[in-house]
Amino acid sequence: MQSPHAFWLLFHLAVSVRPLSAAPAAFSTTTANWKDFYAAQEYLDKYFSKEGEQHIGQMVAGDNPITGKIKEMQAFFGLQVTGKLDFSTMEVMKTPRCGVPDVENYRLFPGQPKWPKKSLSYRVAKYTPSMSNAEVDKAVEMGLRAWSTATPLNFVKANDGEADIMISFENGDHGDSYPFDGPRGTLAHAFAPGEGLGGDTHFDNAEKWTAGTNGFNLFTVAAHEFGHALGLAHSTDPSALMYPTYRYQHPAGFRLPKDDAKGIQALYGSRQSPKDKSTVPQRAAQTPQRTPDTDQCDTILSFDAVTVIGKELLFFKDRSFWRRQSQLKDVKPSSITSSFPKLMSNVDAAYEVADKGTAYFFKGPHYWATRGFRMQGSPRPLSEFGFPSHVQKIDAAVHLKDSKKTLFFIGEDYYSYDETEKRMESDYPKNIEDEFAGISGKIDAAEEVNGYIYFFSGSKAYKYDTEKEEVVNVVKSSSWIGC
Repeated sequence: MQSPHAFWLLFHLAVSVRPLSAAPAAFSTTTANWKDFYAAQEYLDKYFSKEGEQHIGQMVAGDNPITGKIKEMQAFFGLQVTGKLDFSTMEVMKTPRCGVPDVENYRLFPGQPKWPKKSLSYRVAKYTPSMSNAEVDKAVEMGLRAWSTATPLNFVKANDGEADIMISFENGDHGDSYPFDGPRGTLAHAFAPGEGLGGDTHFDNAEKWTAGTNGFNLFTVAAHEFGHALGLAHSTDPSALMYPTYRYQHPAGFRLPKDDAKGIQALYGSRQSPKDKSTVPQRAAQTPQRTPDTDQCDTILSFDAVTVIGKELLFFKDRSFWRRQSQLKDVKPSSITSSFPKLMSNVDAAYEVADKGTAYFFKGPHYWATRGFRMQGSPRPLSEFGFPSHVQKIDAAVHLKDSKKTLFFIGEDYYSYDETEKRMESDYPKNIEDEFAGISGKIDAAEEVNGYIYFFSGSKAYKYDTEKEEVVNVVKSSSWIGC
């Protein structure tokens, strides 16, 4: 039987957790919380066991095989590999996520199933009372558009009959052998390309669906599930839409992350303009995108994060970063792993508090502290800053030296964190456009230099005067690294 690929919320893991890093073994019955023990076994069985392996209820003397699974899970999520149920490991296990296992073929499904045609029909056969039909249609259309912008695929809405991708909101047992389990359990599931159920995408009608954040954002879940419906499995890249954990994605101006684009283009090729079609062979879409060291002066270059460390400005993009001193001289990229091995790749945001000599790096639902280029300890959960539970990723961060406040940008909003009081200010979030005139679209990175805030959005960097409260200059992002 064809298996669906689902979003899950692991509420059975919401138990009292304490650090277990001092335990002599991964599952020591004398030190480990037994609720953690069974919850971790269930999580590893569900997401990190090869087909046919069973670990629930199994205790083995000596070297416990579960230890290897914990290490595999920790390596997948970029955690410190200890083989033990420490705080950071349990935090990841409790994070809302998709139900597709993370081991083996996490980018393309076995056999690489895909649609044999470029024009696909879709139909919303059953709607939800949580949203208006128009809101559902819009979220679905935007979720599909996220993939069509990167591929030759076109999606055509059907109003009746059978479509390639049948979309419906269902309750409980709905006839596909994968029943839903009511509120706050399985959110949705989708079937890989193929005959019959292939491509069909089902959402649990018992959930509270929304176009915003007060519930489960339909665009976020739909865009992820449509990736499965088109043939993608999971990615280990925390910035990817197909990363396993549930993270709210704002639909306005959403751009498919590079890793997802590479994955879907491996199946279908890239979307080409008419002039490209006459000059570029179709298989050219399979060519990997250039790395930043050969593409650093691309006119559309954008940065993932920008921060100061000491007397240097650091610019992060994918797996590389550039180090720029006060004088712009021969700025060359280095690999992130060479200087920050625990980060591995792809930084979402970063900032430094110079008074403390500490910098912070953000990646998915976790952050790391550094002193200079030396990482300090294990990753910590993002929730320690006081963000609401739905915030699972930071777009950008900037520390303001005079006010000793750090601004965090997420979608269209931003938060203010008081570094002195170590608390999130209560009258936030606020809308970015309302507070920063002339700044619109997703903020990729931000940094304060000589009293100005520089906002990096796509290929442009905006110089913002905080006293005049306006943008006073706009340059290409790449000009910051000598282009």
